[in-house]
Amino acid sequence: MQIPNWPVAGERELELIQKVLQSPQWGGYHPLVTQFENQFAALQQVEHCISAMNGTITLEVLLAAAGIGAGDEVIVPAISFVATATSVSRLGATPVFVDIEPYSFNVDPACVERAITAKTKAIIVVHFGGPLANMDRLVALAEDRKVLLIEDAAHSQGASWRGRGAGSFGWASSFSFQNGKVLTAGEGGAMTTNSADLARKLRCLTNIGRKEGENFFFHYELGTNARISGFQAAVLVAQLERLPSQIALRSKNAAAIIDATQGVKGLTWQHIPAEVTANSWYLMLGRIDAAAFGRTRDQLHKDLTAAGIPCTPFYPHTLYRNPLYIRGGCRVEPCPNAEACVQDAFWLPHRVLMGDEYLTQAIASSLGR
Repeated sequence: MQIPNWPVAGERELELIQKVLQSPQWGGYHPLVTQFENQFAALQQVEHCISAMNGTITLEVLLAAAGIGAGDEVIVPAISFVATATSVSRLGATPVFVDIEPYSFNVDPACVERAITAKTKAIIVVHFGGPLANMDRLVALAEDRKVLLIEDAAHSQGASWRGRGAGSFGWASSFSFQNGKVLTAGEGGAMTTNSADLARKLRCLTNIGRKEGENFFFHYELGTNARISGFQAAVLVAQLERLPSQIALRSKNAAAIIDATQGVKGLTWQHIPAEVTANSWYLMLGRIDAAAFGRTRDQLHKDLTAAGIPCTPFYPHTLYRNPLYIRGGCRVEPCPNAEACVQDAFWLPHRVLMGDEYLTQAIASSLGR
């Protein structure tokens, strides 16, 4: 049983890093930065990509570009990494936590609709684990209620809905290239949009308010330095070349595990709609009905860990039960599905899905006994 380490790197990364080292420009103006942005935009089928230092600052920059601040509300799912919500709070706006669908782990469009008020300025939709949320309903809802739709696609590099790439549906989108992501430079992020005007503004905000082609010491917006370096871009270009084959391998192994565990009572894998035409498989998510399964989620976690299989017993709480938000500063809608998932859901990280056939058999055996 072989489980590869993550991240994966090789001669291609070294070649491109050496190229940066030998150049006079190590920073964010290295040509590899532009090369990566163009290649990533093509992968996600979007017109513009603006790279940035991480997937947290990208969310904050997007909200700032939208003019969101004190007195505004932004709807976010109750299940996500905390940055989805803190990006709203750090701009003085109020995150509104809504429930997820019980087995897709993605935000429930009906709950989003019920939570919209006159103060709602945006919806942040998280594509949790890799597969996209219901973009048909969410795009229509945002257009109907005249609010911005922002995709938090941190998990979904290479994923698509009806053949369209993640990050191509909303007003703008945010990606993460943090160490554990399927496309990584250790740290890094990107914003995507189909609007040329918005792309210019985002590039200005992440480059200390500069405008392209203007004097270096002229600053037109209250921006910040969120540029990635040439070294990060070098790694991302190399990683991008591997991504399609890695997704294919993860997809193959995930399908084998699902097939091998079809008869296991009490085990339900993440529901992936037919409209999801590509999945990054950042996480392989499941839920356990202890009565039918014969073991609790926590016992399963112990068994998998004892067998040498990496496993995480989901988040320890919903976002609004973080100490930060227990103190207030948010609005919370009823979230029974999110609360239930905290008790009975688990995930396998994507590197598990890059193992050999013996690993797949070991996982199926551990889940099925």
